[in-house]
Amino acid sequence: MNWEQLLSLKKQGDTSKRLRIEQDDTRLGFEVDYDRIIFSAAFRSLQDKTQVIPLSKTDFVHTRLTHSLEVSVVGRSLGRLVGKKIIEKYPYLKEVHGYHMNDFGAIVAAASLAHDIGNPPFGHSGEKAIGEYFSIGKGLKYKDKLTAKQWQDLIDFEGNANGFSVLTASRPGIEGGLRISYATLGAFMKYPKESLPKKPTSNIADKKYGFFQSDKVFFQEVAEDMGLIANKQDGDIGFERHPLAYLVEAADDICYTIIDFEDGINLGLVSEDYALEYLIKLVQDNIGVNKYKLLETKEDRISYLRALAIGALINDAVDVFIENEEAILAGNFPFALTDKSKYKAQMNDIIKLSVDKIYQSREVIEKEIVGYQIIQTLLDKFITAFNNKYEGTASNYDKLILKMLPEKHQLEKGNLYERLLHICHYVSLLTDGNALELYEMINGRKNS
Repeated sequence: MNWEQLLSLKKQGDTSKRLRIEQDDTRLGFEVDYDRIIFSAAFRSLQDKTQVIPLSKTDFVHTRLTHSLEVSVVGRSLGRLVGKKIIEKYPYLKEVHGYHMNDFGAIVAAASLAHDIGNPPFGHSGEKAIGEYFSIGKGLKYKDKLTAKQWQDLIDFEGNANGFSVLTASRPGIEGGLRISYATLGAFMKYPKESLPKKPTSNIADKKYGFFQSDKVFFQEVAEDMGLIANKQDGDIGFERHPLAYLVEAADDICYTIIDFEDGINLGLVSEDYALEYLIKLVQDNIGVNKYKLLETKEDRISYLRALAIGALINDAVDVFIENEEAILAGNFPFALTDKSKYKAQMNDIIKLSVDKIYQSREVIEKEIVGYQIIQTLLDKFITAFNNKYEGTASNYDKLILKMLPEKHQLEKGNLYERLLHICHYVSLLTDGNALELYEMINGRKNS
């Protein structure tokens, strides 16, 4: 892979190449990507989607929105630091093509901003609830009517693939969705493969999948246009990662490791003594002892250590990337950057404590159980009504249910796979609160 091709400003529908040297620096294409994502309805809905605690009313707990903003800030720093070193190594990128280190920061920031845009309500249990509706629930009856890969898309419903669809799927009058530049889409594509074969190798890029069968043609176009390395055979589609996808992943890993931990501390799920012990292991080389002693509140102490920890992990991720840049360009780096971090043991300790004390806390589990029931009920009501309408057998109840679909989701879908995926897509874009409200209304519990 080569950087000039990877830093593509092309957008869906373009018939000619966009040259960086001809770009207006006051309105650079990669920065337009960021703006389009932040003004999108799908991004706004993240303000009421779970990061750790579903349906939490606590103001200092992170939602998907605040998490995504923080990941984009970390991603921008990672991108700029890497970009500076890449421009120094390959000066022609600036001298001939006009690229700047900040372009790398803008690409990674935009992709990081969107990294959770396709995640359903109620956290990762939302993905599992959709998948299990089909694999062991009422949706199992559709299995024999779909191809193996279409079925896998549904039983392993994947927020990353759904996010690619949010960013790129056309609808009447809006070709190419948000029309994001190919470089940003490449950085977004952490798992550039289809749903089957499932985890064919231990390569980090094969851990999940990155697009639905309905988006396969455009995904291939983006990957091939940027020169991503194809790595699948026998008619299966898969590629090595775009190099900047490693930085998006690192930004997410850094934020959820440290900031979910901070949420657990502030909620009282992790004691301050424990927290300080774990965080100080990460920052002991950088801590200003005199400044630390002046901090009087738990919140200020934790905040100070969190900032130092994120800074240390950013610098380390940049070092790992640059040390392995040639292997990454050759498609020979099957790891996450944090897998090779000198702080890997400390990060694993924090994650283990977070799993024990936060992710498995009774409050989280209770609300995930509620989320399962809500998502599976909504899927069943809307899929039944949508299919009955298509087949001309819709009852009056079905018609009433379909009137709850927003106008932009009132689309005709010609085949069963597209109808099922369309309703999954609609449910996935609901906020935790929207989903709960709709569920209560359907069950006759909502007070007017």
